[in-house]
Amino acid sequence: MNAADYQSFADAWESRATIRTRPRRVLENDDKLIYPLSRQPLVLSETFLRECPEQRDFALVQTLYKFINDVVIFETEIVDKTARSIAKNRFAVAFPFACRYDAMTVVVDEDYHALVAMDFMQQTVAMTGITPIDLPDEIELSRAIPAAVALAPEHLRSAVELICVAIAENTVTGDVAAFAKDDTVKQSIKGLMADHLLDEGRHSGFWARLVRIYWHTASEDDRRCIAHILPIFIGHYLTNDIQKSFDFRLIESLKISDAARHALKSEVSGLAFPINRHHPLVANIVRFFRSSSLLDSPCVQDALSDYLV
Repeated sequence: MNAADYQSFADAWESRATIRTRPRRVLENDDKLIYPLSRQPLVLSETFLRECPEQRDFALVQTLYKFINDVVIFETEIVDKTARSIAKNRFAVAFPFACRYDAMTVVVDEDYHALVAMDFMQQTVAMTGITPIDLPDEIELSRAIPAAVALAPEHLRSAVELICVAIAENTVTGDVAAFAKDDTVKQSIKGLMADHLLDEGRHSGFWARLVRIYWHTASEDDRRCIAHILPIFIGHYLTNDIQKSFDFRLIESLKISDAARHALKSEVSGLAFPINRHHPLVANIVRFFRSSSLLDSPCVQDALSDYLV
């Protein structure tokens, strides 16, 4: 794709963006779950079910808070930073005005998603009386993107940042889709996820198109250099360290015996997915590499061979 071929989604944004079209989501006081059991395996563990099943809702609420906190960091510190830089024409990779206009709609959307998430956290605290335990001040991308960018020569650092953000935006879209379909969860939370998904579907295509535009202009040497960085970024992105630290803090806050606490920590330590082609997020990442045209390049195929079926 050439930059001249880019077509803005401004009309779709005006008619469909959630900030334009959605009412406030209000948390229901019903018997549905506040967070999917499948996304917090701690509460399904043998020790938890034996020792403290009555603390399930507390654990799920805390996990929702962590999810909301992650959303706010991702939207305002990761995506917003890159999109705003592109929109204001301060990004090292130049894009035409139509791309920059769309980038500003992404800024508006992402900051709105963060606002809605914070509103939902306030509603949850008010309804449940459960206040958040200490939440992480970073997410995996907070480490993964700087690590990848640091490996690039100066003239490729913005390109690497662009590709990393695009990978993340395309990965999170599939993750949110699964959340939005879970019928065990409160309707307001499903609605929140569905709203988010509506915008993220537009965003994932936007980032993939920007990467296609950049990749079309990149030299073979630059492509090879970036290709070598991609698996290192993926390795950092898919680590479980921050989630594990949070789960340990959550276990510390449970009213259980020291022996049960030790057993739970041992079980949580074994929950991480191996970072290979079988990781549940890798299919989304590979799909992005195909849609953005990166996987058409032999150097990218070689670099990502461990993740390709």
